[in-house]
Amino acid sequence: MKVLLIYCKIFAYTPTLKTLEMAEVNNAPASFENVQTAFVQVEENDIEREAEVSKKLLKNIKWVCGKNNSKKVVLHSFAHLSESKADPDTTQRIFNSVEERLKNVGYEVAQTPFGYFLDLQVDAPGFSLARVFKSF
Repeated sequence: MKVLLIYCKIFAYTPTLKTLEMAEVNNAPASFENVQTAFVQVEENDIEREAEVSKKLLKNIKWVCGKNNSKKVVLHSFAHLSESKADPDTTQRIFNSVEERLKNVGYEVAQTPFGYFLDLQVDAPGFSLARVFKSF
């Protein structure tokens, strides 16, 4: 798994192109303020390590949220961090699991529309933990 964690003053998206036939229809734009985003690529070898990588993703998100004083998270499937890709079902299960676990401990969590290319607006401040990359 590869994860790019970006703290954003503003993170907004508009769905532009549906890329997975199985994806639910979603044309609604959304915008978030003072939010921790997680650009996540689930890789092929994560399929056999689903529970392990889910736990590590959760731990890293909670850690960086603590450092950036945020309880708001957006999970974004970002299949551009590696050439290896897991199947969409595995990725969606991991995202749903992490979302549920974060919500259970008081976080506000959203996911960008899965299976879409999005127009993104990212306003990220320039301090040391505003951008963190992890690979596990």
